[in-house]
This record gives sequence, C-alpha cells and structure tokens, in this order.
Amino acid sequence: MDTAWDWAIRVLVSAPLGLVFGSFLTVAIHRLPRGESLISPRSRCPSCGIQIRSRDNVPVVSWIVLRGRCRACGARISPVYPLTELAVAGLFVAAALRFGDVWVAGMMAPFLGVMPAFALIDLRHRIIPNRLVYPSLVLFAAYLVVARLAGGGVDLARAGLGFLAFGGGLLLIALISPRGMGMGDVKLAGLIGFVLGSLGLRFVGVAAGSAILLGGVGGILALVAGAGRKQAIPFGPFLAAGALIAALFGAELASAYLRLVG
Repeated sequence: MDTAWDWAIRVLVSAPLGLVFGSFLTVAIHRLPRGESLISPRSRCPSCGIQIRSRDNVPVVSWIVLRGRCRACGARISPVYPLTELAVAGLFVAAALRFGDVWVAGMMAPFLGVMPAFALIDLRHRIIPNRLVYPSLVLFAAYLVVARLAGGGVDLARAGLGFLAFGGGLLLIALISPRGMGMGDVKLAGLIGFVLGSLGLRFVGVAAGSAILLGGVGGILALVAGAGRKQAIPFGPFLAAGALIAALFGAELASAYLRLVG
C-alpha cells in the first residue's frame, strides 16, 4: 500500500517532467501547423523575433517573472503558454497518482499530456497534423512492446483491437460522410484506441462514448450560439476530452454503465 511519502515522490517527479513536456508542446502547437521545424531555430519572440534566452524560457516561472511580456520588446506573451504548461503538468501528476504500475503511468503521462496539443491545434487551425499523430503512434507502439517485455500491465493484442475499433469506426463515418469527419480525426481516434486499448477495451468504449456525447452537446451549443448547420465543428477537442475522461475514470464509468444496463 502506498504511503504519503510515495504519493509525494510521484508528484515531485511527475510535475517538473510535465512542465518540461508542456513547454515542448507549446512549441509544437505553434510550429507544426505552419510546417516549421521543432528543433531549429530556437524559441523566439513572435513579435520582435529576438531569440529567447535560456533564463527566460523556464516553464511558467519565466512568464511570471517577466509579467507576461518579452524582455526585449515588451510585447505581451499569451497566457496560453503557461496555462498549457500547467495543464500538462497537472495531467502528468494525475497519471502518476492514478496508475500504480510504473510502466502504465510512464505511458499515460505523455499520452494525457499530448491531448491538449491536439485539441488546441484543431481548434485554431482545423487540422490534426500528421507530424504529431504519426510520431506519437510509433513512439507509443515501441513503448508498449518494451513495457510488455518488461512485465508491465499492458496488452498488445487489445491495443491493436482498440486501434481498429475506434479508428476503424470513425473511418467508416468519414467514408460515409466526408464532410462530417476528417481523416485527421480518424488517425487521432486510432491513436487513442491503441493506447487505451492496451489497458482494456472498456477504456476505448468510454473514450468513444464520451467523445460522441461531448461532440453532440458541443454541436447543440454551437447552433444555439448562431453557427450554421453546415458549419464545420472541429471534433479533435472532443476526442481529446473523451480520451482524458476514459483514461482517468474509464474503469469506474464502464462499471457504472454495466450496472445500469444489467
């Protein structure tokens, strides 16, 4: 049984890792839709183009010290940057506390962390970039193989079934109604199904059900707000939200649903 010290260590380790990963994702969110490299050039102020010094590139802390402004030109730096870093750090902590198996926690932390990036990119640009989906799928697949060989609590066969079930289901929808579902959504669903499927297919079911439910509510709210019936609504944020719900509460929600219908 974990002690308070064990929980504290998990928080102290996962939070800084989440901040660093979140800082990387803010770069990915800005650059990937523009087709820019994630490696070079180094981070620069979007207003004056001056390269950001290392001391001014510490997640969250630098933004607070600089009061949300560029040191060189004084231009405002969007609070979305530190908020994204904090959100990813929170998700890393949630994964560390939620999953006792270190191999599962090590997989779920970056999986949860990358979901806000997919959501923000799709909201802003109406795309889910292949340059984020494909590397994620390859890296998680490699990790799952290593975790399985090391005795981690993951299942490769169910991961494949989750990929086919969620990704394949949305592929059918995209083929039937190409205007209602993009291929980026299909690929993201495949990634979500693959990772969550390695934990159990019930997690995939909760992710799919949550995404559809949230998407329906979002569509209704958009119509109420004045959006046209033919206006495209990005589905990526709902897929990401469904993945977060399933990862953190999937077991309980699946059990509650089975008790309800049983």
